[in-house]
Amino acid sequence: MLICDEYLTPTSLAEAFAAMEKNRGRYRVVAGCTDTLPWAREGRAGDVEIPALIDVTKIPELNERQVGDRRVRIGAATPIQRFLDDAALGRAMPAMPRCAVWFADDQIRAQATLGGNVVNASPAADATPCLEAHDAVVELASAQNGKIVKRSMPLRDFITGPGKTQLAEGELVTGFECDALAGFGGSFEKVGHRRSLVISVVCLAVMVKLDRDGRVIEDTRLAIAGIRPVPRRLREIEDLLRGKKLTGALLEEAADMPLDLVQSRSRQEYRRDVVRGFLVRGLIAASRRAGASPDALTQELEAAYG
Repeated sequence: MLICDEYLTPTSLAEAFAAMEKNRGRYRVVAGCTDTLPWAREGRAGDVEIPALIDVTKIPELNERQVGDRRVRIGAATPIQRFLDDAALGRAMPAMPRCAVWFADDQIRAQATLGGNVVNASPAADATPCLEAHDAVVELASAQNGKIVKRSMPLRDFITGPGKTQLAEGELVTGFECDALAGFGGSFEKVGHRRSLVISVVCLAVMVKLDRDGRVIEDTRLAIAGIRPVPRRLREIEDLLRGKKLTGALLEEAADMPLDLVQSRSRQEYRRDVVRGFLVRGLIAASRRAGASPDALTQELEAAYG
């Protein structure tokens, strides 16, 4: 059983930092709380008592969403469900609506937050490859000498290992800023050990932008999680694809490239097979959504990786 003496709901960053200071060493910051009980059970026996839970979901700044032509800012307390509800956000981040569909179930998706998914720093976190593909920057804030001080860093630097981040004591993640990629086709591929409430063995975010005729790959973004301690942008494959004519042979060549990146301690061969299939399938789906010419990809290729 999880026990807490106080459940605090600050409505501003100043209130949140005051609560954190008052309860220093005896609090846990929460948002959607979807991982709080699993965290309490993990490797423990008996009751777990946290004197103060500080829920930051009532802070307006952590719920803001701003979608521009080139950049997107998303508050850390934004629920994953918003990527399905907010059409502008979905267009700017075209892999995230597919990620959201895969994210647990309807009830958890409505509560779980983007910030919580990142701060937990699970190697299998669904949102991290999507954010990494958008060159996401993590925004952080802390209280110093009575003032709120902010800093930022790339997501690739923020997550340092399983369950480990650069989040300092007394600091909060307030949001994320990333590239807007409207006009790209998006795909999200995921597999786990069961059919529902899946925890990823491998998850992959794919975004593709094609030329006007739907035959040449103008740009692409690829990032993967679940095969290494931290999410990984697949820049070598992006470089291979960029500027090339869209063909099945090109996609299969790209799919062979990342197989040596699998560093998981278990089921390596299985993960390598999954990675190869996911890359081809994700690139096909993203290309179709980007407006690929009907004859650019063969029916046989799509059937093999559908």
